[in-house]
Amino acid sequence: MISASADLHRHLDVLVVAPEYERRLRVLLEHCERNLPRVDEDLIRRAFRVAYWAHRDDRRASGELYISHPLEVALIAAKDIRMDDVTVAAALLHDTVEDTDLSLDLLESEFGTEVARITDGVTKIGSVFENRALGRAENVRKLMLSMASDVRVILVKFADRLHNMRTLGAMPPEKQLRIAAETQELFAPLAHRFGLHEVKTELEDLSLKYLQPEAYREIADGLNAKRRQRERYIERFIDPLRTELEAEGFDFHIYGRPKSFTSIYNKMRRQNVELDEVYDLFAIRVILHTTGKQGREDCWRVYSALTARYPPLAARFRDFISVPKSNGYQSLHTTVIGPEGRAVEIQIRTAEMHEIAERGVAAHWKYKEGATGGDGAAPESATAGASEARIDEMYAWVRDLLENPTPDDAGEFVRQFQLNLYDEEIYVFTPGGDLVTLPRGATPVDFAFQIHSEVGFHCIGAKADGKMVPLSYRLQSGEQVEILTSKRQTPNPDWASFVVTHKAQSRIKHWVNERRRKAVAHGRELLDKKLARAKLKPDEQVINKWATGLRFASAQQLFYEIGTGQYDPAEFVTALKHGLQAEAPDAPPPGVSPALLEVDAVDFREDARERSGGRTALVIEGERHTDLAVEYATCCGPIPGDDVFGFLSKTGVVKIHRKACKNANHLFSDHAERVIPVEWSRQKDVQFSSTLRVVGEDRVGMVSDMTAVISKSLKTNIRSITVTSEDGMFEGTIVLYVSDVKQLRRITKRLNRLDGIFGVYREE
Repeated sequence: MISASADLHRHLDVLVVAPEYERRLRVLLEHCERNLPRVDEDLIRRAFRVAYWAHRDDRRASGELYISHPLEVALIAAKDIRMDDVTVAAALLHDTVEDTDLSLDLLESEFGTEVARITDGVTKIGSVFENRALGRAENVRKLMLSMASDVRVILVKFADRLHNMRTLGAMPPEKQLRIAAETQELFAPLAHRFGLHEVKTELEDLSLKYLQPEAYREIADGLNAKRRQRERYIERFIDPLRTELEAEGFDFHIYGRPKSFTSIYNKMRRQNVELDEVYDLFAIRVILHTTGKQGREDCWRVYSALTARYPPLAARFRDFISVPKSNGYQSLHTTVIGPEGRAVEIQIRTAEMHEIAERGVAAHWKYKEGATGGDGAAPESATAGASEARIDEMYAWVRDLLENPTPDDAGEFVRQFQLNLYDEEIYVFTPGGDLVTLPRGATPVDFAFQIHSEVGFHCIGAKADGKMVPLSYRLQSGEQVEILTSKRQTPNPDWASFVVTHKAQSRIKHWVNERRRKAVAHGRELLDKKLARAKLKPDEQVINKWATGLRFASAQQLFYEIGTGQYDPAEFVTALKHGLQAEAPDAPPPGVSPALLEVDAVDFREDARERSGGRTALVIEGERHTDLAVEYATCCGPIPGDDVFGFLSKTGVVKIHRKACKNANHLFSDHAERVIPVEWSRQKDVQFSSTLRVVGEDRVGMVSDMTAVISKSLKTNIRSITVTSEDGMFEGTIVLYVSDVKQLRRITKRLNRLDGIFGVYREE
């Protein structure tokens, strides 16, 4: 371990840097000069030389010198995130403490407290954890703690993760899946929460590339094939608008941009359509070069000119200038009908709003520090004040997250953390007119806990715009929400099934766990008193054994049911006394089957072979197996044609999941070593159960028409069909047998053509 400055400088004095890396350092410094408010070139050069020497013997999985990674991370920090020179220096050094002999104390003595603090925040915890999920949770927790004192920690982490994703192809397949899944479910939403739109979009698209490779290639090929056609249409749409805006004297920039792969993929899944059926593959953006009040007014004037030329779709209008998103995003959004009757999405914003939209907290930091912009003009004091408030909100968000009751289970900690990383938002008002931002799908209970924990604990009812609504009601933007409370009310455990915010979930679960803990302690006390009266002194092992014999999941469950009055402790004492008096000390109590105390030894592989009759529709790791126990996951219902993977359960059963399964990311992240590559064989004599949800007009003959299409026209067997109707609408669930995903798509398309059908969706 190098811990003395003198030792380090002896090495640096004779260090020779390869010309290629000297050139790349100059490129980095050029971007720093161009994009950062002020640059300490000596700081960055020294950080580079120390990193170069520290990583001198290291190479990346691709085979190139390791120093190329911190150089690229620093370039992202300077070119894309654009924070400050301290962030760039920390980016160059971010792996030195974790991967080399340099100590944190040495970095602090050489580069100062700020650089050392950021480097330490990005450094993973080095302890050996019992499983990957626990280690991951502890690293997330450390990252949050570090970020609570310096937001630059997370910005370096974003740059680090972005470069790792760009070079993920050099990694083994199992690592690709694990890292991509973690990026998609954690780092991309976190980048959105901090307003880094470009970083978030690239992280999402790169994750999609490895998690859904076929879908990614389909979208990439489809967009590339129609690129010229799309560009011609954009120019056709923009040209008359540009001419009109120039004539009115606006200082602006207008351009078209393709939507992200992830956005297109999500729309294809949500609407159950092919790429050719997605028409809004791009959006138009208007950037105005005016600021402050004039800039906001110009946005509305451009909107007026736009909608005078192209008819708008009123339901698609969003005003994020008057009501910014929680990450500070501001813009006018609308959709208009362009040439050929095509819907075109438009975003209108000032250059200042655009910088904050693309770089989020990094832009706020610049304005907070009173830095000058690229044109040398100082920002308005109002902007600087708003940016300072926005950064304070970010810090408050992190502190609130850390102050919430922390669950013992590592996976639960990460899941609760992810609840705070919502993407889509709604805006509701208190009776006093205060604005409250919540994730889409939030309920009055989420609103109550957002106001204050005590309001949430004692919530008994709610009103939305003056009308009583159930506590599970999904709030809508613009509603005024009033919470009714009672001192006698306590949280209902069922609330956890419909609340969506981290704060509500954690507070409810903490209350439920605390109530359970008290019930267990009370139950143990009651049982001990009964045992003492019966003059019995069983140890913990005996109590655990007899609790299991009496069909309790554990001794804790026994104590809980005694403590809540569900089970009489006298029954346990009687059973225990009979058992101890029996000839065989290990005999179970009367009426309890010995099988309950034994491990079930069913041979799952044999069972699977009997059920499948020796047939399989899968090729596992390149070979067709008839000797493996295979089950199809009920959580996603895979059928031939779906992108799938196998997951080896602890019982030896290979469970087949869709790659689009809601549980896939968790399995890839925490159990990548048990993921098995599988693909469908060409066998066609196996039928699979699949479920469709159908929504439409409740007209006479609708069910008959649907069954005719499925059974008669498409020769498909229906297992069951259930329909409920209300207010002239119906919702139906159809379970049918299909051979592959192509057959299911044909059925979906034919049902969609029926008169009165509003939508057909595949159920997960």
